[in-house]
Amino acid sequence: MKRRSVSVLLIIFVAVGIIAAWELFGPIVKSPSRKYLYIPTNASYKQVKDSLIQNKIIAGTWWFDKVSGYLNYNTNTAIKPGKYRIEDGMSVVRLVRMLRAGSQAAVKLVITKLRTKEELSKKIGDNFECDSTAFINFLNNNDSALKYHLDTNNVMTAVIPNTYTFTWNNTPARIFRKLYGEQQIFWTTIRKNKAASLHLSTTEVYILASIVEEETNKDDDKGRIASVYLNRMHQGMKLAADPTVKFAMRDFGLKRILFKHLTFNSIYNTYQNPGLPPGPISTPSIKTIDAVLNMPSTDYLYFVAKSDFSGYSNFSSGYAEHMKNAKTYQQALDSVIRLKQQSN
Repeated sequence: MKRRSVSVLLIIFVAVGIIAAWELFGPIVKSPSRKYLYIPTNASYKQVKDSLIQNKIIAGTWWFDKVSGYLNYNTNTAIKPGKYRIEDGMSVVRLVRMLRAGSQAAVKLVITKLRTKEELSKKIGDNFECDSTAFINFLNNNDSALKYHLDTNNVMTAVIPNTYTFTWNNTPARIFRKLYGEQQIFWTTIRKNKAASLHLSTTEVYILASIVEEETNKDDDKGRIASVYLNRMHQGMKLAADPTVKFAMRDFGLKRILFKHLTFNSIYNTYQNPGLPPGPISTPSIKTIDAVLNMPSTDYLYFVAKSDFSGYSNFSSGYAEHMKNAKTYQQALDSVIRLKQQSN
């Protein structure tokens, strides 16, 4: 009888041990629908537990509390904010160790062509703990920009389109500092020397490239377009770049720039103001910046889209030739418009 009792107790102890081991080390953690747990800055231990329950990552907090106590994670000072990837089937022990170590998932910030500070700020707000308002306020703060020898007009020249890796709980200042640091790496001695040979600063190259970026997506035309604008600058002509009008008006859907648009009052309107605008009108690609730096030496002063609508341009050094090319393109465009109207 005693042997049977001992055997029963032993079985019970083994069963309890197995259950406890399963609860501690077994795959009981469930991945939430969005795969991540977000712990905000200054969150408390209770907030972390509440979030785990609300997101159905764990069914209860008893074992989580026990493991957290053993691993010294059960105090507010132990909480590390961040974005944590929750894998389906994690153990409670692994979960607590990850949170205690602050082993965040990387946030990849992919920057391609952006036109405004607001667009960049929205992208930051969508990917980081700080919101878009905090980031736009940083960009629009002269004191913030002055630390990097920039101002609120040319502050976007610090942004080189690329893929950047951050942690989720970065502040606007830290995010911008990294972007600026990568920009400094981008401007190698070779690139700086090429800019100097054009009698342009790196900031001016970036601004010119931002206009070229908006003019064409044909890489083999970018250098020639850049040469047109540089030649105009050297001759004291206004750049008269249509994309600067769109930027000034914040109307990027404009298909045709009319005379009434050219009089729009803005420091970015290069029909009204000489030289380059005070800041970029887009974030040009690395290819476009390099196309500007490696532009051919030409005597071109004008360009207009080809009448075959290939996306390429006809270039000319004389106004009469330019007007001839412009008339050919306009006639082709009018013909297309008529055909569309007839088909409707």
